[in-house]
Parts: sequence; structure tokens; C-alpha cells
Amino acid sequence: MLNAEKLLDQVENYLAQMEMPAEPELLYTPITYSMAGGGKRLRPVLLMLSYGLFADDYQRALPAAAAVEVFHNFTLLHDDIMDNALLRRGKPSVFAKWGKNVAILSGDAMMIAAYQLLGRTQTADLQPILSVFSQTAIEVCEGQQYDMDFETKQKVSVVEYMHMIELKTSVLLAGAAVIGAMLAGASEEDCKALRRFAIELGLAFQLQDDLLDSYGDERLGKAIGGDILEGKKTYLMITAMSHANEEQRAVLRDTHLDKMLSDEEKIARVKAVYDALDVPHLTEQQIAVRFERALAQLDTLNAEPSRVEPLREYAKSLMGRNK
Repeated sequence: MLNAEKLLDQVENYLAQMEMPAEPELLYTPITYSMAGGGKRLRPVLLMLSYGLFADDYQRALPAAAAVEVFHNFTLLHDDIMDNALLRRGKPSVFAKWGKNVAILSGDAMMIAAYQLLGRTQTADLQPILSVFSQTAIEVCEGQQYDMDFETKQKVSVVEYMHMIELKTSVLLAGAAVIGAMLAGASEEDCKALRRFAIELGLAFQLQDDLLDSYGDERLGKAIGGDILEGKKTYLMITAMSHANEEQRAVLRDTHLDKMLSDEEKIARVKAVYDALDVPHLTEQQIAVRFERALAQLDTLNAEPSRVEPLREYAKSLMGRNK
């Protein structure tokens, strides 16, 4: 079996060989631009690792791996329109570079291309895989709608937030893992365990992203405190609001709107409340719980331990763990 690094190379080579038509240029050039933008390729690598639990002919899984990556990038094109985001992975977003209409249509074409790629999968029974992919796709859309709803909702509970990030982040990871296992002939029991693994891993990953946005290092590739400046309802903000007194709630609720404060002052003021309420530690505890739940699912798989190890190591690498 292959490790994540070697599987990533296979995925990148396959994606690089995808050819888009030359015309109409404004439909296809943004797709090529988007797909060349890098990213971690979490979803296709997870699909390939899940496939490798039960089979070795990895080439057979590459069209499905490419499908989930193209679908993921389609969602980013449309997310950037909804968020009015001018940057994506450190360069102008498709929306910023070509405008809203191009980003909408190119995104639509990417979603269709994802289904075309999935249709190339060599399997005797494609219908169950298509069903998983389609259900995953609609759940991702549901998650995005909940996320937008939260922007205007006065109060969001931790339970509501966890449900939203499960749909927006975890289910595509889960769909990738399950599709990879299904292609390799895994049992229904193992597919269910992999889905639970990926759901919990996705939750841990998103909570860690929330934490790093406020307490990370700018060397990670993004400015610190962006969520605070946007007044975004992250796990940290929602947890703080649930523990805060009225004075602290006012700081959390209103600081990002205060035009008299600099960005640095806004971030410092909100983080002071977070620190007083022990929010970073509470978030780290929740990350640890979700991650341990994810790893526990790997112990239930009916696969050789040597085959499970690359997936376990990949999960640890995503969370910055070395043990």
C-alpha cells in the first residue's frame, strides 16, 4: 500500500492531465486557474487512502478522487461570491479576477465535470456511489445555507454550529472516504465506520481551524484574527457567548463594529474575553475529543493494521500530531 504523500502525487498527476476545452475561454480558463491553485487535496487523498485499506490497484480510484476535488473547488468558487472574497489561497479568487457571472457559470461547469469524472469510474455498480456522492453534495449545500443563516441569526448554539460544520466540512470528507472504500469492495460495516471516522476528523479539523484563526501563527498562510474582525460566529465566539456575563457579551457582540478601534485593538479586546473565559482550552478539549473518536473508528475496521496505518498517520498529520 502507498502512503499519503505518494497518493497525493498520483492525484496531482491525474488532475494535471485533465484537459479543458479552449473555448469558450471565459468558461474553462477559470476552471484551470482554480484547480491549479493548490490546496491540501484532503478529500481525494482521503478517498485514495480509504481505497488502499482494501485494494491495491489505486489507478482505479483516481477518477472518483478527482471528482471529489473538482466538486470541492466548485463549492469554493460559489462560496467566494457569497462571501465577497477577493482572495483564495493567496491569489485573486475567480470572482475577483473575472467577476460574479463567470464564477457562477464556471462553478456550474465544475459541478457537472465532477459527475463526468465519477462516471469514468470502473465499477460494476456505479449507482450506489452516485447516490453517496449526490447525497453528500446536497448536504454540503445545506451546510452553506446554515452558515449564511448564522450571519443574521442573533443567537447560535454550540449544537447548531456543530451541525453546520458537519454538513459544510465533514460530510465531503466522509463521502470521499466511503466512496473510496466502496470502490475497493468494503463491507457496509466498514463503510459506516469510515464515515464516522471522517465526520469526527472533519469536526476536529474545523474546530482547529477556528482556534488557529485567533491563536495561530501567520506563517500558516493567513492573517490572525480574521474571524474576529468579521464578527463571525465560530466555535470560540459561540462558546464565549454561552459563558460570558453581560459586559463580556457586549464586547463580543459589538467590538468588530467599533470604527474607533484599529484591527489590532479589536482582536486584542475579543481575545482578552476569550482568555478570561478559558475558551482556547475548552476548544482544545473539544478538538481532542473529536479526534480521539475519529481514531477509535479506525480500530474497528476489518482491515490489516498495516493498511490502516497510513490513514491513521494522515489523520495525525492533519491535526499537527506526532503521536
